[in-house]
Amino acid sequence: MEGGRADGEVEQAASEAKERPRVHSAEGGGPREDLEEQQKRLCLEFASISNSGAAAAERYLAENGWDMQKALNSFFDSSPEQDVNRMPHPVPATGAPVELTDHSTTSTVAAAVEAAGIYPQDDSTFSLITWNIDGLDSNNLQERARGVCSYLALYSPDVVFLQEVIPVYLSYLQKRAVSYTIIPGNTDGYFTAIMLKKSRVKVLKHEITAFPTTSMMRNLLAVYVNISGNDLCLMTSHLESTKDHSEERLKQLKLVLAKMAEVPESSSVIFGGDTNLRDKEVAKMGGLPNNILDIWEFLGKPEHCHYTWDTSQNNNLNAKYKCKSRFDRLFFRVLLKNQGLLLVNTTQTCSSVLSP
Repeated sequence: MEGGRADGEVEQAASEAKERPRVHSAEGGGPREDLEEQQKRLCLEFASISNSGAAAAERYLAENGWDMQKALNSFFDSSPEQDVNRMPHPVPATGAPVELTDHSTTSTVAAAVEAAGIYPQDDSTFSLITWNIDGLDSNNLQERARGVCSYLALYSPDVVFLQEVIPVYLSYLQKRAVSYTIIPGNTDGYFTAIMLKKSRVKVLKHEITAFPTTSMMRNLLAVYVNISGNDLCLMTSHLESTKDHSEERLKQLKLVLAKMAEVPESSSVIFGGDTNLRDKEVAKMGGLPNNILDIWEFLGKPEHCHYTWDTSQNNNLNAKYKCKSRFDRLFFRVLLKNQGLLLVNTTQTCSSVLSP
């Protein structure tokens, strides 16, 4: 995408949590057990959003007066090292991987979640987010990195396509998003990455295809996976930016479509990312192949998620002009049944729920 879209502050990420009940004291005449039940439910919700254990959830909530938003802000504002120092477990030896999730409480939390009526996602579907996190914008970098993690924790997607990742973002995600396998398309400069939820997605292999004539370090990242017994090839890219590079962008799109066609027919194929495409460019090349669908168009072109880049909604660039474009796109090669498409946040990303 041309310009910034990742303004995901922690306050925004916790916006849904604002509507949840907040427990500040036992006063008000209610039975103590009601207060305890509310606190238990807040702990469950915090653990679900933050991918933390029950002990960490209770600690952060208690320290913040049982205010969900303040607790989430505190959690995502702390560094991984601070979290480790506060965990009731010995710190691993230098060089050992640091696990920030309290696995000792996993079964207890799962049982309590089920008892509370909070059920996991159906195995017949999976969720996907594609997001240009605008790592090239150095403004408020740390705050926006926390914002990325807070959104991922809030929506808990099974698959995430990221563009404009930079090394510091990758390092932060690797420390924070411990429930995901993260596969980068490079490790230098800026690049794409695919995040896969370990509990749902089995990684088979991955490959990187260079765009031979790019002047912007762009390539195609493909990961072969199995989800609930279904083989899929997941692809992401950040196609050449700006109007002046239309010809190169179309070359890259043609290579993407060719790679999608090469995947065995036994697998579904999903490509998503910041394509920088204009509708007239796709029309110029005769549209997409018959067996490859644009998910937004396939679902009837819902207006609420038409524009994925809208400078009237996202002011990261402080642009004087107003521009609305559908740069972020999702293509798929059949064998999938779509259930719905949702623009998670008008300033940031497009999400799709898919069913094998």
